[in-house]
Amino acid sequence: MSDQNFRPFETHLDLDRTRALLRDTLSGAEDGELFLERRRGEALVLDDGRVKTASYDASEGFGLRAVRGEVAGYAHATEISEQAIRRASETARLAVGEGGGVMAPPPPGTNRHLYTEADPITGHSFPVKVDTLKEIDAYARALDSRVVQVTATIAASLQEVTILRPEGGVVTDVRPMTRVNVSVIVEDQGRREAGTAGGGGRVTLHGLLTADAWQSKAREALRIALVNLEAEPAPAGVMDIVLGPGWPGILLHEAVGHGLEGDANRKGASVFAGLMGQQVAAKGVTVLDDGTIPDRRGSLTVDDEGTPSGKNVLIEDGKLVGFMQDRQNARLMGVKPTGNGRRESYAHIPMPRMTNTYMLGGAVAPGDIVADLKDGIWAVGFGGGQVDTTNGKFVFSCTEAYRVKDGKVGAPVKGATLIGDGATALMGIRALGNDMALDPGMGNCGKQGQWVPVGVGQPTVMISGLTVGGSGA
Repeated sequence: MSDQNFRPFETHLDLDRTRALLRDTLSGAEDGELFLERRRGEALVLDDGRVKTASYDASEGFGLRAVRGEVAGYAHATEISEQAIRRASETARLAVGEGGGVMAPPPPGTNRHLYTEADPITGHSFPVKVDTLKEIDAYARALDSRVVQVTATIAASLQEVTILRPEGGVVTDVRPMTRVNVSVIVEDQGRREAGTAGGGGRVTLHGLLTADAWQSKAREALRIALVNLEAEPAPAGVMDIVLGPGWPGILLHEAVGHGLEGDANRKGASVFAGLMGQQVAAKGVTVLDDGTIPDRRGSLTVDDEGTPSGKNVLIEDGKLVGFMQDRQNARLMGVKPTGNGRRESYAHIPMPRMTNTYMLGGAVAPGDIVADLKDGIWAVGFGGGQVDTTNGKFVFSCTEAYRVKDGKVGAPVKGATLIGDGATALMGIRALGNDMALDPGMGNCGKQGQWVPVGVGQPTVMISGLTVGGSGA
């Protein structure tokens, strides 16, 4: 790096003077950092044959944090200058007070790169992106005469971060993100249904804008819409459920994942608090959070505190063996950070967050799991849901599901919601398929008002005794 300027983006800050200011800010603190960020993003949405949205956003700023014990002082600004940092220092130091805190060891270094540093926004011209959206619209409409509306989205962003540590270390990361989505609405005899497909990751748009890539998304969106066009009202009651692989792991993420974050357990606000080493899931169930998978939406070369991301086992053979940790909670709990300190932007303080959270597969063929379902629902796709992280209770809506009786797949059902709690659901897992898959790259996670990109995954899973909310008999 330069002796005078930060990377990956140039600033007018003098490195030595900024280091001295940071050390002065954190004198008496136990941890802290200066986090600088520049972000640019572009989104194009074509709806019903017309460009509905064409947006471009750019922002930059810094966040200065001083940590002592359970308290953190945080100040941020959009102006990256020595004067602004000096003003922020006065606010951040309020958390430190007087006294002699011992500074925590710095995060370990890493030379790995999990994704490209290429700018995904400039890789294709604006006219090419608009023409591609129009091609998606025409292609989807030509697939079936019942298609009455198509919405297509191309989104790309680039986040550049620099983290300056009080001991003098500088950590940088350049993080691309792209996504292509297709939504289709079909109509038949006055009934309308929708289907959506999409995905992306920390890659350029080149692979996503090939005809094969977006055509497969359009066909999948249409398939889901046509399935729902034939759907019957979902039954209601307590029954066994089979969840499909990949994206249905969002239920695992929400119902279990948040409860395995360090802050909730340190504060006793998680259903898993105090259960380390105990059986919390059926034998054979292993759950990981892994931020090291190349090019994935939830992956990070380093987290937002400068700690290299990790492949962290949370539940192993049904036993609770680990939590996701940022630096502050790890220090307070007497364990090591796991590379899960994340923040939405420079304007937000870091906290323990998931990256790519998934359940390992088993040895059973997916078809055999469905064939073993006597009376229940086979849920292939999920929409939104709500979770109470203090007790793990969840409600999730299915976007694609089928009635199954005596192992035979029947009609698709509409309006099915799955109701339960994460701890009970984990213990109720009866079978794990050999088809573990990650989602296509479309997840976002919210926590305390902060949103970050994440990934999920799982194999085909049978869970006994979930409550299904529906409108049928």
